[in-house]
Amino acid sequence: MKNVDDLIDEAAELAERGLSKGEIADELNVSRETASWLVDRSGATPADAGGDADATGPSGPQDIHVDWSAVGRDSTRLTHVGRAMADLLKEGEEVDLTVGIEKAGTPLATTIARELDTDLAAYAPAKHQWDEGDIDDVGGGFSRNFATIRGRECYVVDDTVTSGTTLTETVEAVQAEGGQPKACVVIVDKQGLDEVNGVPVHSLINVVGVGRE
Repeated sequence: MKNVDDLIDEAAELAERGLSKGEIADELNVSRETASWLVDRSGATPADAGGDADATGPSGPQDIHVDWSAVGRDSTRLTHVGRAMADLLKEGEEVDLTVGIEKAGTPLATTIARELDTDLAAYAPAKHQWDEGDIDDVGGGFSRNFATIRGRECYVVDDTVTSGTTLTETVEAVQAEGGQPKACVVIVDKQGLDEVNGVPVHSLINVVGVGRE
């Protein structure tokens, strides 16, 4: 089982490889604030780059780390999980497109697209461009190597919902392109979301935090 020190070491390694804090958040399945805190505690960034960490307090941010690498590193397990996610969608409306959120959502979306016989699209969220400063100043985008969005009904796929920001961003990006998201599906939902922007959210696992007053 990984502890906070392990996560700090992993964040440092990822930062040294040149990943932005947004990409580190994606790799570790934590919030942007948690990723910033981990990187800053590792000493892998300059001292003046820790603005986001101060808001988390001395004990660090409140978050849950999700490690599903036992699934991700094995193509058979990944396929089984993708099929289970597709099964969650089978009772919904039929669509002709599945949108995977890069990076981890894309291989899952590939299996779901195959199971549901749809085309495949891929979206790179804004957080992949984010390191310091205002994330609203950067944007995401759809890959031109995959299917187009305009005029199509689709499902949106990701691995983990941490704050719901990326899922919301993707749904809005699909709508801005003229697409119609009919449902979202993830492996793990830390927020217990029922919907984003009126689009239903399905998850294989819901994580519920129980705290003390």
